Amino acid sequence: MTGARAEAEASDAAGSGDGSGAGDDAEEGDPGAIDAVSAPDAEGRPRRTTRRFPLFTKDTARPEGGGRAASGDAPAPARQWPILAVLGSVGLGLLLVALDAFRFGTILIGAALLAGAVMRWMLPDVGMLAVRSRFTDMVTYGVLGLAIVLLALMAQPSPWLVIPFLDDTLHFTVR
Repeated sequence: MTGARAEAEASDAAGSGDGSGAGDDAEEGDPGAIDAVSAPDAEGRPRRTTRRFPLFTKDTARPEGGGRAASGDAPAPARQWPILAVLGSVGLGLLLVALDAFRFGTILIGAALLAGAVMRWMLPDVGMLAVRSRFTDMVTYGVLGLAIVLLALMAQPSPWLVIPFLDDTLHFTVR
């Protein structure tokens, strides 16, 4: 056993009080946890000393930027304003689609997703708009928003945007 690991296990065993070295969930005779769950115990110390990935995931970390968008004493809508802005815009776009303004409604839905990507990029804390890592959220919201906007602009009849090679590809695959 290396010196650093032995010291870490000794300090972990001394701090826990029961001498098991791995917390209450360790089995009898376990020399210390061998998985990498590093969530802190009740005293705030990490429970594991290894950097290996755990065999079974017990919890997940909050995504970066997943903190509240406003202070904790603010009401819930104020704390989650980024996701509420995106969802409100999407809801308004769906209402426009239902009221037979298809092109404007779908452009609004795509623009709302693009705005979500921009907010995820610009703001340090976006609340529940943060689902995955910042990069993954930006790419997901951006690609989906751009695809929806482009499809709305190319919708038939009388499209506002004509991309010739896409029209040729469609006719080649359908015929």
